[in-house]
Amino acid sequence: MSTSLNASALVRLLGPWNTRAGPAYRELADVVRLLIMDGRIPLDAALPSERALAQALGVSRTTVTAAYAGLREQGFLSAGQGSRGRTGIPHRTVPVSSPGVAVPDGILDLAHASLPATGEVVHRAFADALKNLPALLPGFGYDALGFPPLREAIAERYTAAGVPTTAGQILVTSGAQHALNIVLQTIAGRNHKVLVDHPTYPNALDAIRASGSRVVPVPLPPATVGVADAGPGWDMDLLETTLQEQRPAMAYLVPDFHNPTGRLMSDLQRRRLARAAAAAGTVLVVDETLRALNLDGGTTSPLAAFSPAVVSIGSLSKSHWAGLRTGWIRAEEGLLGRFIATRTTMDLGGAAVEQLAATGLVRSFDQPLGARLALLRENRAFLLDLLAEHLPGWQPERPAGGLAVWCRLPTASSTALTVIAPEFGIRLAAGPRFGAGGAFEQYMRVPFTLPPAQLSTAVLALRAAQDRLDAAPQLRRTLKHAPDVAIA
Repeated sequence: MSTSLNASALVRLLGPWNTRAGPAYRELADVVRLLIMDGRIPLDAALPSERALAQALGVSRTTVTAAYAGLREQGFLSAGQGSRGRTGIPHRTVPVSSPGVAVPDGILDLAHASLPATGEVVHRAFADALKNLPALLPGFGYDALGFPPLREAIAERYTAAGVPTTAGQILVTSGAQHALNIVLQTIAGRNHKVLVDHPTYPNALDAIRASGSRVVPVPLPPATVGVADAGPGWDMDLLETTLQEQRPAMAYLVPDFHNPTGRLMSDLQRRRLARAAAAAGTVLVVDETLRALNLDGGTTSPLAAFSPAVVSIGSLSKSHWAGLRTGWIRAEEGLLGRFIATRTTMDLGGAAVEQLAATGLVRSFDQPLGARLALLRENRAFLLDLLAEHLPGWQPERPAGGLAVWCRLPTASSTALTVIAPEFGIRLAAGPRFGAGGAFEQYMRVPFTLPPAQLSTAVLALRAAQDRLDAAPQLRRTLKHAPDVAIA
């Protein structure tokens, strides 16, 4: 359904957009564009008229007219009727005259770290699911706990990994984000504290804030540039102290190929974390969605192996395909009963066919992983070589696993790069998106999920965008206060 944005609502979203470091129309267009790309301004939303927005902002109508014209030229705003253009994402970028850069037919997405489906494996799983569907048709077709064979298959995987688990400890969800929302609504909520590692997964931060909880960030220590699993990984002394002093209701951590850094928490650190959470009375919730993407062969036990009170969240999104929308929660049966009660206030169960397909994929979980991991290792090496060659001032942290590289930039220019990136044919997720309070302006997450040819094009485009900022430092100053908004 299309929406209409009035002038006062857009002014609130814009925040302190006019820093007077460049032409006002360009600053206005840059911030509106970032809001569209980040999803804060919905697609197909009618923007306020030029006259109304000019009055609300206290600027000339000429300024708004020029800003809207630039957005239309770039494809972020339709021509519309009169001045009520509707928002959109361009299918083809505006050509840029930058040496060595061929703008692709469409924007290359470096904002999302996701892979396409594991081809034939997923296709075959759905084909088998359709064959087995008639056996379910006499029943109601939904179960708040999830399809029993799928819960059994997930439990068997935990048991095989050294964490004895029964189907009664598994709740199937519509993806990991759904699982996290269930956990937050059950354990945390308004004015409760939720500890997170910092940086962390952006959608988790969104969910925590939306629940009304207060984010308690604990910084990750610096790592040795270019070396996987270097340094302490997590500052356990700081984590323990924060848990003891803050006593948050819940802690959300990503110990397995952490998003966005790709770090792997050691078993010693896991043991310390589990003890510290128990001592603080904090429910420890761990996100294991990336655990299968182990690129360097590091061996660790699931965190639940160190405490039965740990709540584990998993999914098939990263290992197989995000389109499956199949995730789960593993917890003690008493706590799981509370999660089930919360879940029924949101929905009554997942789709039957997807759960049938997921059952087959979980039972043969490792079948597609060999080729997938080999491809990711090659892509990781290729991306690190590209960054070293074309962006030598960037400092990437070599990930032990996962799907992306976390890079320290030469300057605090992450938001500015994100704003201008579509002009060069790429879409980025700004560093502050991974933190609280505007942190990580000097960082950028770069996924290695695109094919090598597209990765090469994307990095060349990234270099061109960086060159533009280096040649126009006032642009970086203009955009550094752009809103900290959502890109997944």
